[in-house]
Amino acid sequence: MIHKLSLPALLLGAMTLAGCAGAFDAPAEGPGDESLENTYWKLERVGDREAVAIDEAREAHLVLHTEDSRLAGSTGCNRMMGQFEHEGDRLSFDRVATTMMACPGEVMTLERVFLEALGSVDAWRVEGESLTLLDAEGEALASFEAVHLY
Repeated sequence: MIHKLSLPALLLGAMTLAGCAGAFDAPAEGPGDESLENTYWKLERVGDREAVAIDEAREAHLVLHTEDSRLAGSTGCNRMMGQFEHEGDRLSFDRVATTMMACPGEVMTLERVFLEALGSVDAWRVEGESLTLLDAEGEALASFEAVHLY
Protein backbone atom coordinates (compact mmCIF):
# COMPACT_ATOMS: atom_id res chain seq x y z
CA MET A 1 0.00 0.00 0.00
CA ILE A 2 2.86 2.35 0.73
CA HIS A 3 4.20 1.94 -2.83
CA LYS A 4 0.85 2.91 -4.36
CA LEU A 5 0.71 6.17 -2.40
CA SER A 6 4.37 7.00 -3.01
CA LEU A 7 4.18 6.77 -6.81
CA PRO A 8 1.38 9.37 -7.19
CA ALA A 9 3.12 11.66 -4.71
CA LEU A 10 6.40 11.27 -6.57
CA LEU A 11 4.73 12.01 -9.93
CA LEU A 12 2.96 15.06 -8.51
CA GLY A 13 6.22 16.35 -7.06
CA ALA A 14 8.08 15.82 -10.36
CA MET A 15 5.35 17.64 -12.32
CA THR A 16 5.44 20.52 -9.86
CA LEU A 17 9.21 20.85 -10.15
CA ALA A 18 9.09 20.58 -13.95
CA GLY A 19 6.52 23.37 -14.06
CA CYS A 20 8.79 25.62 -12.02
CA ALA A 21 11.97 24.77 -13.92
CA GLY A 22 11.67 27.66 -16.37
CA ALA A 23 10.29 30.17 -13.89
CA PHE A 24 13.64 31.81 -13.32
CA ASP A 25 14.94 31.55 -16.89
CA ALA A 26 13.10 34.61 -18.24
CA PRO A 27 15.25 36.98 -20.34
CA ALA A 28 16.58 40.02 -18.50
CA GLU A 29 14.99 42.30 -21.13
CA GLY A 30 11.46 41.81 -19.82
CA PRO A 31 8.65 39.27 -19.72
CA GLY A 32 8.15 37.74 -23.16
CA ASP A 33 11.12 39.57 -24.71
CA GLU A 34 13.76 37.75 -26.73
CA SER A 35 17.31 37.78 -25.41
CA LEU A 36 19.69 40.28 -27.02
CA GLU A 37 22.47 37.72 -27.01
CA ASN A 38 22.44 34.29 -28.68
CA THR A 39 19.41 35.17 -30.82
CA TYR A 40 19.34 35.22 -34.63
CA TRP A 41 18.26 38.79 -35.46
CA LYS A 42 17.09 39.24 -39.08
CA LEU A 43 17.54 42.79 -40.36
CA GLU A 44 14.20 44.41 -41.24
CA ARG A 45 15.19 48.06 -41.70
CA VAL A 46 18.33 50.13 -41.53
CA GLY A 47 17.78 53.87 -41.51
CA ASP A 48 14.95 54.52 -43.96
CA ARG A 49 15.75 51.43 -46.08
CA GLU A 50 13.98 48.10 -45.96
CA ALA A 51 16.30 45.12 -45.97
CA VAL A 52 16.60 43.41 -49.34
CA ALA A 53 17.72 39.88 -50.03
CA ILE A 54 19.00 38.18 -53.15
CA ASP A 55 18.68 34.50 -53.99
CA GLU A 56 22.42 33.84 -54.04
CA ALA A 57 23.15 35.29 -50.58
CA ARG A 58 22.07 34.97 -46.98
CA GLU A 59 19.63 37.45 -45.54
CA ALA A 60 21.14 40.30 -43.56
CA HIS A 61 21.27 39.30 -39.91
CA LEU A 62 23.39 39.28 -36.78
CA VAL A 63 23.95 37.05 -33.79
CA LEU A 64 25.65 38.36 -30.65
CA HIS A 65 27.35 35.32 -29.15
CA THR A 66 27.79 35.57 -25.38
CA GLU A 67 30.97 33.52 -25.54
CA ASP A 68 33.88 35.88 -26.27
CA SER A 69 31.41 38.76 -26.98
CA ARG A 70 31.55 37.77 -30.63
CA LEU A 71 29.45 39.24 -33.45
CA ALA A 72 28.61 37.00 -36.41
CA GLY A 73 26.21 37.50 -39.26
CA SER A 74 25.70 38.66 -42.80
CA THR A 75 25.27 42.03 -44.46
CA GLY A 76 23.01 40.43 -47.06
CA CYS A 77 26.02 40.08 -49.34
CA ASN A 78 29.10 39.34 -47.24
CA ARG A 79 29.70 37.44 -44.05
CA MET A 80 30.31 39.68 -41.07
CA MET A 81 32.30 39.15 -37.88
CA GLY A 82 33.55 41.27 -35.01
CA GLN A 83 33.27 42.03 -31.31
CA PHE A 84 30.66 43.78 -29.20
CA GLU A 85 30.41 45.28 -25.74
CA HIS A 86 27.14 45.04 -23.87
CA GLU A 87 26.48 46.53 -20.45
CA GLY A 88 22.92 47.28 -19.38
CA ASP A 89 21.19 49.16 -22.19
CA ARG A 90 24.54 50.15 -23.73
CA LEU A 91 25.85 48.35 -26.79
CA SER A 92 28.76 48.99 -29.14
CA PHE A 93 30.54 47.10 -31.89
CA ASP A 94 34.28 46.88 -32.50
CA ARG A 95 36.59 45.34 -35.11
CA VAL A 96 33.72 44.59 -37.49
CA ALA A 97 35.01 43.00 -40.69
CA THR A 98 33.38 41.41 -43.73
CA THR A 99 34.32 39.18 -46.59
CA MET A 100 34.82 41.10 -49.85
CA MET A 101 32.37 39.67 -52.40
CA ALA A 102 30.61 41.97 -54.85
CA CYS A 103 26.82 41.94 -55.04
CA PRO A 104 24.14 43.83 -56.99
CA GLY A 105 24.04 47.59 -56.36
CA GLU A 106 21.10 47.82 -53.96
CA VAL A 107 22.51 45.00 -51.80
CA MET A 108 25.94 46.69 -51.68
CA THR A 109 24.22 49.95 -50.69
CA LEU A 110 22.35 48.13 -47.92
CA GLU A 111 25.63 46.61 -46.73
CA ARG A 112 27.32 50.02 -46.56
CA VAL A 113 24.41 51.59 -44.66
CA PHE A 114 24.15 48.59 -42.32
CA LEU A 115 27.87 48.71 -41.44
CA GLU A 116 27.72 52.49 -40.91
CA ALA A 117 24.75 52.01 -38.57
CA LEU A 118 26.63 49.38 -36.54
CA GLY A 119 29.47 51.89 -36.11
CA SER A 120 27.03 54.41 -34.59
CA VAL A 121 25.20 52.11 -32.16
CA ASP A 122 25.11 53.31 -28.56
CA ALA A 123 22.10 51.49 -27.08
CA TRP A 124 19.50 48.83 -27.79
CA ARG A 125 15.90 47.96 -27.00
CA VAL A 126 14.10 44.61 -27.28
CA GLU A 127 10.31 44.49 -27.30
CA GLY A 128 8.93 41.00 -27.80
CA GLU A 129 10.60 39.64 -30.92
CA SER A 130 11.84 43.04 -32.16
CA LEU A 131 15.30 44.54 -31.61
CA THR A 132 16.04 48.20 -32.25
CA LEU A 133 19.60 49.54 -32.30
CA LEU A 134 19.80 53.18 -31.21
CA ASP A 135 22.31 56.00 -31.56
CA ALA A 136 23.47 58.24 -28.68
CA GLU A 137 20.40 60.48 -29.12
CA GLY A 138 18.03 57.50 -28.90
CA GLU A 139 17.17 57.55 -32.61
CA ALA A 140 16.53 54.19 -34.29
CA LEU A 141 19.39 53.11 -36.56
CA ALA A 142 18.22 49.61 -37.46
CA SER A 143 15.43 47.21 -36.58
CA PHE A 144 15.48 43.42 -36.51
CA GLU A 145 13.11 40.52 -35.99
CA ALA A 146 14.01 37.40 -33.98
CA VAL A 147 14.05 34.24 -36.06
CA HIS A 148 13.77 30.86 -34.39
CA LEU A 149 15.87 28.35 -36.28
CA TYR A 150 14.50 25.25 -34.56
